[in-house]
Amino acid sequence: MHQYFFDDTVTLKEQAFNWAYSFDVACYFDSNNYSDPYSAFDILIAAGAKEELSTGNGNAFENLGRFLSNREIVVPGYLTYDLKNELEDLVSLNTDHLQFPELYFFIPEHLILFKGNQVTIYSDEPEKVWRNIQEQKTVTPKKNNITIQSRFTKPEYLKTVNLLKKHIQKGDIYEITFCQEFFADNVELDPLQIFQSLNNISPTPFANFFKIRDKYIISATPERFLSKRGRKLISQPIKGTAARSVNQDEDLKNKESLYRDEKEKAENVMIVDLVRNDLTRSAEPGSVTVKELFGVYSFKQVHQMISTVVCQAAYGISNQDILKNTFPMGSMTGAPKIRAMQLIEQYERTRRGVFSGTVGYISPNGDFDFNVVIRTILYNKTAKYLSFQVGSAITFECSAEKEYEECLLKASAIQAVLN
Repeated sequence: MHQYFFDDTVTLKEQAFNWAYSFDVACYFDSNNYSDPYSAFDILIAAGAKEELSTGNGNAFENLGRFLSNREIVVPGYLTYDLKNELEDLVSLNTDHLQFPELYFFIPEHLILFKGNQVTIYSDEPEKVWRNIQEQKTVTPKKNNITIQSRFTKPEYLKTVNLLKKHIQKGDIYEITFCQEFFADNVELDPLQIFQSLNNISPTPFANFFKIRDKYIISATPERFLSKRGRKLISQPIKGTAARSVNQDEDLKNKESLYRDEKEKAENVMIVDLVRNDLTRSAEPGSVTVKELFGVYSFKQVHQMISTVVCQAAYGISNQDILKNTFPMGSMTGAPKIRAMQLIEQYERTRRGVFSGTVGYISPNGDFDFNVVIRTILYNKTAKYLSFQVGSAITFECSAEKEYEECLLKASAIQAVLN
């Protein structure tokens, strides 16, 4: 381990990202200078894989626990949404166009942590890594013109939302997060430049890039799934969205309207209750509390309503069991959770895979931080297939037309980058 100091964060993080991209396996996490009491670093970069875990074989969480045993370095990785099938009597029969592994974690050869103006490098050759980073040239993002298609026409989407509202009326569910895929075939692009463009257009506190040979996760997600600090568990579900405006008065009005919107609050509190219930399975009895309800936070394209639920983890519970007890996250399913996931499978047209799963890391001391994979481009370079999905919470009071508009708003940053 070696520590170095620097002045130009913007240039150095681009150089370090470019250097890591040259490896077959690499990941990059960027908090984009958002203030967060639970964040352990500003930027994390891992490059090169000493060891890999890329299949669950029906025992994903148990295999992850064994893989993490006695590790002395941060272990990055992801879990796909479809691991739900290991946890409940569920299936995923929709087409998988991307073919990502169902989970992936790796032991990095090189780990780089940015905090303030200090860089810490964990490597067998830290001096060489530092020199190689400084020799990198920054890259100017290119313009793209990729033709995007949708799995749903607008009338099909509106019809499906109204069918889901009938399920709510019958009492099958209270709320469901319904998503649609946008995609492109025969796409050749530079994933590094796409991520840099997306991160410039839409900087978020849980942005990440993940390269596994020919497969890429390019994410501008604003949402935390679950974090662990000591014995404290923190979940911050997002439900509630409003557009930003270049007009300052209108922008403030949109933000205030979101906070006062009873429909959005109802959606948010349903998911908060679901998260509380999920955390109870891992918590010390009586410790689950809502630290913040209906907090409204501003990002570059949208205002979001975010609540924070915390608890103390039960003594002796393992990280894999904590993740298992809360996965997949309630903000991407609905309530009741199992019935919502059954209807998601019935009405959506694409397997979710990495989308609405989680990407994060686990530290040697047992702390971890995982995001929610939304506002994310997924790309299979060999298949030349690009995909991103967007969704919204469907309740009985919602307007199908407004839900469609919300999906387009959430997709706007990605659309701007690709076309």
